[in-house]
Amino acid sequence: MKRLALVALLAALLAAPAARAAGAFVPDDPLLAKQWYLTQDKAFDYWPDPPVLPPVRVAVVDSGVDYGHPELTGQIVAGKSFVGGDWRVDTEGHGTFVAGVIAAGTNNTQGIAGLAFPAQLLIAKVVPKSGTISTRAEANAIRWAADNGARVINLSLGGLRDPFHPDLDLYSFEEESAVDYAFRKGAVVVAAVGNGDEAPSEPWRFASYPAALPHVIGVSALARDGSVPDFSNRDAVYNDLAAPGDEIVSTFPRALTAKYPACVDQGYSDCASPDYRRGDGTSFAAPQVSAAAALLIASRPGLRPDQVASLLEHSADDVNASTGCKQCPLLRDAFTGWGSLDVATALGVALGGGPLPAADRYETNDDAGPRSAILYGQSRTIHATIDFWDDQVDVYRVYLRRGQRLFAAATGPSRTAISMMLWRPGTTRVEGVTAQLSRRVAQARVSGRKARLAHTATVGGWYDLELKATAPGFGPYTMSFGKKG
Repeated sequence: MKRLALVALLAALLAAPAARAAGAFVPDDPLLAKQWYLTQDKAFDYWPDPPVLPPVRVAVVDSGVDYGHPELTGQIVAGKSFVGGDWRVDTEGHGTFVAGVIAAGTNNTQGIAGLAFPAQLLIAKVVPKSGTISTRAEANAIRWAADNGARVINLSLGGLRDPFHPDLDLYSFEEESAVDYAFRKGAVVVAAVGNGDEAPSEPWRFASYPAALPHVIGVSALARDGSVPDFSNRDAVYNDLAAPGDEIVSTFPRALTAKYPACVDQGYSDCASPDYRRGDGTSFAAPQVSAAAALLIASRPGLRPDQVASLLEHSADDVNASTGCKQCPLLRDAFTGWGSLDVATALGVALGGGPLPAADRYETNDDAGPRSAILYGQSRTIHATIDFWDDQVDVYRVYLRRGQRLFAAATGPSRTAISMMLWRPGTTRVEGVTAQLSRRVAQARVSGRKARLAHTATVGGWYDLELKATAPGFGPYTMSFGKKG
């Protein structure tokens, strides 16, 4: 869902105010020195003083939260458990850790500084005592968050993706439908790409679900030395952005840190059990991106989810050998996506007065039938966007009478390639392993970024017209159709 042509985007980035590190405000939180990731993210570099921003609701779909934690007092507006038990109690610690990265009190002379100081948290508890998260609970939590005004939904969780072994692949239509629902309600969905210790081998070459879904920002991890840790899943398509995921310090349930009474920093991960004390994992990289999304929305409340994703991804700092990642090539790669999160540059583009990414009002039209966008009339020209990495497929429903002939043509973004196909009435899937290939009735003649097709309907009904990005690229496209007869 990135919406600027590459030339325009680069111009916007170059015109953006430079990150004001020298004049940036420095929070007075005493554990700030341990939060190396805030410097890496340029978390506070854009503002010389703490700005006054409107609140933004951010949902943490996780293991609950230590509700009475002093760093989160006043930051939590609602919560619900989808697995029984009290959402105000976090016996695992994961949810409280994630919540602190996003919304711990900033500049309050205690503990750590949360990156998204205007964030108001919605807490959705989906982790039961067994530790196994059901897709039903997760999907219900996502929908609940969207219905309760979440503008950002953080999913530091995942299920294995293995497209070569369907018996291991944990794709869920229910999960994807919930993500689509949240997107349509205006929420930015951010998810960890997953850790290799939860996969058949490490490093694992595929992002987990839901990161490996359209309209989700998939976040991988960076180590303190700039390298990509082996645990961080790779993915050439669904790894969108990287953020620090090593030696992260955050809030932790006070009941759990009390087990280590000699530790000074009670209520923080410095006093957590050993598996949380160093704070590594893509789970802790994702909330930094969620926090950055909240800052963008607080600064420009009218931004749509696809615009926020575009601003974050295309303002990222490239990760390569010069930054510490010897295996990372220049530009987008499977290890870090578009690069390392840069909050200051993203804000500079959003607030700098230059062109913004264009929102796509037809989304989420990612498959056939009820998931497509209906186009009425005898002829129509539409302007939309497509993205090889985040939004490969757009589907439109067009009604044809028996014997009626359809003509369609499309011009895709520059420096990419597209295809266009027509599917007979009753088609329910045009993509994935369940695609109904026998129902395809026409395929366009293509020449790079241009495609044309024509078809005479043998039966009347609603046909699905699919446009797909078939080569790396992103940006706006134009599609026209007309009917004859």
